[in-house]
Amino acid sequence: MSSSPFLMPVLLLMMTAFNTLADDETAAAADSPNRNLTGFESLDEKQPLWEAGIGGGMIEVPNYPASKERNFVGLAAPYAIYRGDIFRIGGDGGARAVFLENERLELDMSFSGAFSADSDDNTAREGMPELDYMFEAGPQLIYKIRDFSFQRGGNGRLTGRVQARAVFSTDLGDLHTRGYVFEPTLRYQQRGVFFDSTGLSLAFRMTWATEKLHDYFYQVDEAYVTSTRRQFNAKGGYLGSEVSLGLSFPVMNKVRGFLGTSLQFNQGSANEDSPLYEKDVTYSIGVGFVWRAWESEARSNW
Repeated sequence: MSSSPFLMPVLLLMMTAFNTLADDETAAAADSPNRNLTGFESLDEKQPLWEAGIGGGMIEVPNYPASKERNFVGLAAPYAIYRGDIFRIGGDGGARAVFLENERLELDMSFSGAFSADSDDNTAREGMPELDYMFEAGPQLIYKIRDFSFQRGGNGRLTGRVQARAVFSTDLGDLHTRGYVFEPTLRYQQRGVFFDSTGLSLAFRMTWATEKLHDYFYQVDEAYVTSTRRQFNAKGGYLGSEVSLGLSFPVMNKVRGFLGTSLQFNQGSANEDSPLYEKDVTYSIGVGFVWRAWESEARSNW
């Protein structure tokens, strides 16, 4: 699959939006379609312009799509969030530069990343190059489909999201391009699940990728052929789908906890015949916390 039909119109729209709205004082909406309803503030409460503290957690994920091998990561570190009108760092959206925003629509350039994985002994990738740290960068379009308000309390939001991103990998020395991904996502968030201050997030995502990324995961060159691993030439196309569920809840003043899990459905992938494709269904699970130690008196505009 070539990503250019998706990337170019969105990039052109981004440049047009930036030229039109960069000097518009109302460009930042009071209620962003990408506002996280599972966080500290309620729907009618403005968030701090910036906050900082400590976050940590543990996550267990497949080494790569359709891998039966697992990658366990535990981490505790300082965190910072900045919620500017254009530049935004941290939170659910990662790092973003927002070019267009109103009560229904947001268009941004966003970034995200993933941890590396080892090709240990007795795995499908034994003897093959390691999978490095990966990150993505590209345009994202978010549309607020509908807000919900429940008679017994609580508020919900349904959004659609489309991402077209370039993928890179790095061993913290060299940088390599790994093609492009196209990911439409449908996401539902609700504040006031079980208790007033708890939050729920449910999402469904489908992913298509160009051949270069599929090569990174599934191709077996002649140099890496073994008695149990045949040569395989990967191709671009459908990569898989994912259903994810997250819950956020207060632990104590200024501290929130998070639980999350997801199922990845890999069947039908363009390269399910690869010897590196191992499982039709995989899962991820994680737990974490955030302690907001400092926050600004100034409030964000969204």
